[in-house]
Amino acid sequence: MATPEPSSRADGAASPGGDFVSRVIAVVESIPEGHVMTYGSVAAAIGSRSSRGVGQVMAYTGSELPWWRVIRASGHPARDHEQRALEHYRVEGTPLLWSRAGSFRVDLTRASFAP
Repeated sequence: MATPEPSSRADGAASPGGDFVSRVIAVVESIPEGHVMTYGSVAAAIGSRSSRGVGQVMAYTGSELPWWRVIRASGHPARDHEQRALEHYRVEGTPLLWSRAGSFRVDLTRASFAP
């Protein structure tokens, strides 16, 4: 049985240039104000398909990062953090879409960022 490389990603594939966590952090730190990436697009940017892995990184290390810039594929911010995220979006001028019921989501067409 082969021993996994020390630089393996959380999804099991080799990751040249660093471990999964540090690569996620680097991508999240690169997202400019007023822009967002989905969990899946962060994963894709580092050559992974593990959007859940990105979510885990954000859950454990995200408080030190611009966490509001990493959102669900629907355009909604992390659950239970909508109001705090909205404050950041307003300050940064992030494009939003509003429903008749008064809920919001980020306008992914206008706000998506690709590193």
